[in-house]
Amino acid sequence: MTNTSAESDRLTRGDVARTLLWIVVVVSAVTNMAASFGGANTWVHLAFGALTVLCGGALVVRSLRGRR
Repeated sequence: MTNTSAESDRLTRGDVARTLLWIVVVVSAVTNMAASFGGANTWVHLAFGALTVLCGGALVVRSLRGRR
């Protein structure tokens, strides 16, 4: 039996990292929005907002480095 899957079909660390970053961005943004509607303390908004910005910034940096 031969393996028909191409090497390009394999997941790389970069693919996994990008996917995890997107998941964290979405979850933290939704949690921040839910905290806004729920009337949570200010530190909750700051924590999830900072997490969203940091992960979004990491995605931008990864994208810009990938263009080189």
